[in-house]
Parts: sequence; structure tokens; C-alpha cells
Amino acid sequence: MFDSHAHYDDRLYDADREELLGRLFGQGGVTGVVAIGCDLASSRAAIALAEAHGGMYAAVGLHPEHAEALSPALLAELETMLGQQKVVSLGEIGLDYHYETPSRDAQKAAFRAQLALAERTGMPVSIHDRDAHGDVLAILREFPNVTGVLHSFSGSVELAKELVKMGWYLSFSGVLTFKNARQAPEVAAWVPSDRYLVETDAPYLTPVPHRGERNDSGMLRYTLQKLAEVRGVPFETAERETEENARRLFRIES
Repeated sequence: MFDSHAHYDDRLYDADREELLGRLFGQGGVTGVVAIGCDLASSRAAIALAEAHGGMYAAVGLHPEHAEALSPALLAELETMLGQQKVVSLGEIGLDYHYETPSRDAQKAAFRAQLALAERTGMPVSIHDRDAHGDVLAILREFPNVTGVLHSFSGSVELAKELVKMGWYLSFSGVLTFKNARQAPEVAAWVPSDRYLVETDAPYLTPVPHRGERNDSGMLRYTLQKLAEVRGVPFETAERETEENARRLFRIES
């Protein structure tokens, strides 16, 4: 199982982080994890985790909630980080209109600046899109040479078709298993077999039947089971395809 998006620098893992990761990469069935950065501190932490664990890789970036921290110095440091061996993506970047802070203009500026960095460096990106589908799609259209993944995809089938046509991948989280999930199962059933990933967003978005508990990459199996169910394929097929797709997108050898 390849977890394309997790936050193992989170304080919820402080008591048992190394023991947990050792178990997951040992007998837990996890073959790869991308540790995600949301600001400079968490990006540095993601790189440190990747360097300490053979199956872990890092993404570095400025989450929209930190958009006001954007500066030339920050972009320069991100560019330096992108050159490190185990850094495989720029992210988590994007737009989040749920709380309307920072301002939409600040978020768009940070989003565009980082997409320009991805275009210049040739790196794939991991996109955060919450209640901002129209603006995310419009801004992505400004950067046709950039591709990556929409993490924990929450849009419609129509939006999914537009993104896939543009070369993007879609990732599914534990939200797919929630009883009130409507669009995610439809998109998961439709998405081409070479364009979907699976993730935990750990420690968040824990799948049923463990919703409400701390999430970890071992719980990918529940999301994969739901993916296999809605796609009408064996569990092993969903497991294999999501791992192959993640490794292709992030340019990670088997």
C-alpha cells in the first residue's frame, strides 16, 4: 500500500512516531509514504522523516492557510529543498475558502507563485482544494505544463474529467468510506485506472470503521477496500494500481 499524502510530523505522533513507522514499514503492508509539508518547518520535518525511513518521501510547500508567509526568501528555500534526493513533490499548496482567511487574494498569490516554481523545476505538485473548485481549476489552466495530484479529491465527476484531461491525478482518502460521501464514490468509479491514488491525510480523515481515531497508513486498507468495491475490481488490483500510479507520478522506482 502506498500512502500518497500523510502528516507524520504532527504532534499526535510525538509519543510513538518511530515505533509506529517501523511497524507500518515492517509488517504493516505499507511500501511507501509521502510526508507532506505545509510550511517551512513542517517541510523540513518531512525531509527529516524521509531521510530516516527508506520507504518515506517528502513534499515541501506552503499550505493556503499559511499564504501570508509567502516571500522571495521562502520560495528560494523551497526551491533548494526541491533539489534534495528524497523530495518528490511541491505541496501541499492550493486554495481553501472554508474559513476565508487568509484572504483569497493572498492564497491565489501563494498558489500561483508555487505553481510557477513547479513549472520552473519540473516537479509534480500536491493540491489542496477546499470549497474553491472553480478558482483552482482556473489557476491550474494558467500552468498547462504543471501536473500532479488533487489530494483528497472532493469535486464532481465533471470536474474530475476536466482535470484528468489536463493530465492530473486524483487521490482518495478515508472520506470515500463515509456514509455521507456522495461525489467521491462516483468519481472513484469513473476515474481511469492510471490516474488514481490513495492516501490517509494522517492523522486526519480516518476511514470507517475507525472514524474518530488517529489515522495512520495501515488504515489505507479500508479506503482501498471501498475503492475496489466501487470500481468492481479485486482489492489487489486497486492496491497495485494506486501504488504504480503514485510511483509514476512522483518518479519513485519500485
